[in-house]
Amino acid sequence: MKSPDNAHSGPRQFRTLFISDVHLGSKAAQTDLLLDFLRHHEAETIVLVGDIVDGWRLKRNWHWPQGCNDVVQKLLRKARKGTRIVYIPGNHDEFLRDFPGTHFGGIEVADRIVHEMADGRKYLVLHGDEFDVVVRNARLIAYLGDWAYDAAIAVNVVLSVIRRHLGLPYWSFSAWAKLKVKKAVNFIGEFQRVVAEEARRNGVDGVICGHIHHAVMEQMDGIHYVNTGDWVESCTAIAEHADGRLELITWLAPAAGEEDKPGEDGSVVAFERKADMQAA
Repeated sequence: MKSPDNAHSGPRQFRTLFISDVHLGSKAAQTDLLLDFLRHHEAETIVLVGDIVDGWRLKRNWHWPQGCNDVVQKLLRKARKGTRIVYIPGNHDEFLRDFPGTHFGGIEVADRIVHEMADGRKYLVLHGDEFDVVVRNARLIAYLGDWAYDAAIAVNVVLSVIRRHLGLPYWSFSAWAKLKVKKAVNFIGEFQRVVAEEARRNGVDGVICGHIHHAVMEQMDGIHYVNTGDWVESCTAIAEHADGRLELITWLAPAAGEEDKPGEDGSVVAFERKADMQAA
């Protein structure tokens, strides 16, 4: 597979980029990596698939460092230069759901959209929290889960510092722990099934969502299920090529001194930025 672009090449050009779960306002938001990603990737359209701003955490404890401003300003500059940007709110930025159809600085707000790929396939695009029973039916439980997640993120930050000093590559404890727990209760599989059924009811070919911080592209009984992942743990995005192909990109900081080498799936992994690419 072709090696991903590095810091010495120009930005990669795409028809559409799908990004979700940045959680600006959370101490775990990987703003430096996202800003770097946005500098190295251009698109005709960028769809923000929810939880870009973390209103839940900002209500509890205001945290808005310069990195958050930089990401917002980068998106606004792209909008001014002609990139279409659509913002689909999630549960953490649900305050924007009161403004469907509104434009803020050239950014459109929509509850959900149907996106037509260059090859004619149609995808329902939504955040996905409306299918999360915990968030929909028990807000108190959801908040308790959010606090527990903060604790896992704190552990993750400490481990990241230790691993960096040891020259080891990035590894997310919180992502690992959450995946183990949620798989134990079959949460991810059930979420994917329900979201795919919503796409089927809407008569589309696939669905693109976020919410559960688990990036993946797979076929589910004739529906192409795509999850954008997040920018607090896995640092992933979905990109649509000019021909309609979709690519899952992971953009992670490397361990110092590493050189490019083959990934487990045979793709080339660039350790300046790890680009774990899957196409569909």
